[in-house]
Amino acid sequence: GFHPESEESSSLLRTAVSVLHSSYLDSASQDSFQYSQAVLVENDAFRSELKAFTEAKEAAGYSQEELKETFAFLLFDNEEEAKEVCQAGLRINSSSISMLGDPAKGVYISKYADCLHPRPWYHGKSGYIVICKLIKGKVKVVSENHTASYTCPSPGYDCHVAVSGDNVPSKSSYCQAFEQSQYYVYEVSDGSAAERPRQICPYMVI
Repeated sequence: GFHPESEESSSLLRTAVSVLHSSYLDSASQDSFQYSQAVLVENDAFRSELKAFTEAKEAAGYSQEELKETFAFLLFDNEEEAKEVCQAGLRINSSSISMLGDPAKGVYISKYADCLHPRPWYHGKSGYIVICKLIKGKVKVVSENHTASYTCPSPGYDCHVAVSGDNVPSKSSYCQAFEQSQYYVYEVSDGSAAERPRQICPYMVI
């Protein structure tokens, strides 16, 4: 059930769109996408877990920079899948990509709002984007690993990014740009991986 267009939902949409616009890889994307509706995810459990994660890491001596909230994005073809993530959270074993780390031990989420899928978005396609708040924590830059022996989560870190992450050549294939702009996020304690890393908190669906 979506609420009818109200003051609140239109300001929500503006907020969402400004988050998306500030997170594009390609500035031309501003003209390519239309967003029709934003819904705030009200999930106190996730918010309190995000807060608990932050406090635990603060106590462990993480810097403010490492604990800064940023945004990351997931794309779904249908509303059901998007809702599921908002209710159940982003869980391990949900990714078909594996080049930054074992998908059974962590989750993948996109850094850019216009690069959410290995194939380019075609005209007329629509979908649901879940905007998540993300605390990257300690980030380790890893080489992309396309072998079957997956890279494991790195002890003492919370997130892997690809080596060439900041320098995605615009001519590189879309699939490559997508892979290079993923965050691989995990939470491992006593050698076992959390089902759902606390540092990702679904925030809005658009």
